[in-house]
Amino acid sequence: MAFQPEKDLTCPVCQDIFKDPVVLTCSHSLCKECVSSWWTEKPLQECPVCKRRASRSDPPLNLALRNLCEAYLQQEQKKEHMCPLHSETFKLFCVSDQQPVCVVCRDSETHRDHQVRPIDEATKRCKEDLQTALNPLKDQLELMEEFKENCEISLAHIKTQTNHTARLIEKEFLKLHNFLAEQEESRIKALKDEEERKTQRMKDKIAAVSTEIETLSETIRATEEELRATDISFLLKYKAAVERVQCCPLLEEPQLDPGALINQAKHLGNLVFNIWTNMKKLVEYRPVVLDPNTAHPELVVSDDLSSVQAGAEHVLPKNPERARVELPLVRGSEGFNYGSHSWEVEVESKTWGLGLVTESVFHNTDDHADPAVGWYGIEFQDGQYELFNLHSKKEILVKSKSSPRRIMVHLDCTKRKVTFYDADTNTRIHSISKISQDKLFPIFGSGGPMSILPRKIQYSTSQTFSRCKFYSV
Repeated sequence: MAFQPEKDLTCPVCQDIFKDPVVLTCSHSLCKECVSSWWTEKPLQECPVCKRRASRSDPPLNLALRNLCEAYLQQEQKKEHMCPLHSETFKLFCVSDQQPVCVVCRDSETHRDHQVRPIDEATKRCKEDLQTALNPLKDQLELMEEFKENCEISLAHIKTQTNHTARLIEKEFLKLHNFLAEQEESRIKALKDEEERKTQRMKDKIAAVSTEIETLSETIRATEEELRATDISFLLKYKAAVERVQCCPLLEEPQLDPGALINQAKHLGNLVFNIWTNMKKLVEYRPVVLDPNTAHPELVVSDDLSSVQAGAEHVLPKNPERARVELPLVRGSEGFNYGSHSWEVEVESKTWGLGLVTESVFHNTDDHADPAVGWYGIEFQDGQYELFNLHSKKEILVKSKSSPRRIMVHLDCTKRKVTFYDADTNTRIHSISKISQDKLFPIFGSGGPMSILPRKIQYSTSQTFSRCKFYSV
């Protein structure tokens, strides 16, 4: 069968062999999908080749052209299955060269010493090999899809965290604004009250002095008038004038009482410091702040990041901050590597765990590393203290008659030692020495509420400096 050249079987729009060709009224043929796409983009139903307006919105199929295209594609596919050198059908597969060969190729000099297999047998073996090579890619694809899903969850969680944190920041600043507004109102009121008192006192003094001035002025005016009188008239009124003058004894020089003016030093002196001092009732300091990004999905961290308790499991993105062990734990936000540190924890559960962990417990990506290494803490369950570990073996430290309410943890980074105390009875529970030289993070785990207690802020001042100290509540 003689076929048209390939260019005559090519769509002028997509430049590929016709697929479901249709014929327009201008006699040009195009793929049905190409015509639909072209007319969707153009407001007029015109031919993409000659720009002539089409008379029909549903041009008919060109069946003859479609049959020619199908026959051409079948012929091309048949050519692919034949040896280009010998025009024989491929029936064998050369394992050495990894390519199909015909029976003539097998006996040729090129493939004489090569390993040759039947085409069906080679196909089965090659598909198995390719499938084996494809499995790691499928695993990688699954990992990438999981990672993408986790990124999408993280994206939504970041937005939620931002909105929630912004609301809490606004709430805390609103407290500060209200506090400062109350302080301002109180101090302005005290100033106005003092102004009112001292203004009234000054008005009373002015009124009293005005009366004295009027009396003295009248006496002086009458006396000076008599001094201008004639001799006989002056002498006749002299005795009365003397008595009038003597009735107005000379007073001491009038002076303002102490504190007559506004006490600006009282209202302005150390104003900001005094307001800051009053903020002790509003401000709380906690030596440890929880990191909600490290919390197990079954734990709920409070808005102020000071307490944790069990709750309904919620969806959280996987992140490297979370521990590699599946335990209901949450970590402190800051680690310690020098100095001495302590914090008190109020426990309301009969089962809990407290201690320290190294940063590698959370950030170590080595799957072969032992996750039990780097934990230093104690547990309380069944009325007894146990050494915290991730193995099933229990190491009982001491038994307790009652459940403790407050536990104090003291870390000495210099001595590399951590000690646990019962804060209610001030008794030592256990000490762990020779702990890791790495940075250590506080760790908390409990089914019931567990809160980090705040510390009171006290001030010691002198003429040269002031110092702020923190004391346990």
